[in-house]
Amino acid sequence: MTSSPRKCPICRKPRVAEHAPFCSKRCRDRDLLQWLDDGYALPGQPHDPEDFADGMMGAEKNNPQGD
Repeated sequence: MTSSPRKCPICRKPRVAEHAPFCSKRCRDRDLLQWLDDGYALPGQPHDPEDFADGMMGAEKNNPQGD
């Protein structure tokens, strides 16, 4: 059984080693923008930003020097 060449996850063209796993700088940049714009998400419970802020405040109380 022979495997077909792996393809770019954005446009499905053949990958290029210089930009792996993408075919070009353009596809690599498109993927990065997708991450930065919250276009990808991991499954799980919705996150409440206030819970995170409260947790950080608790950590600072336990370790006021930031070590």
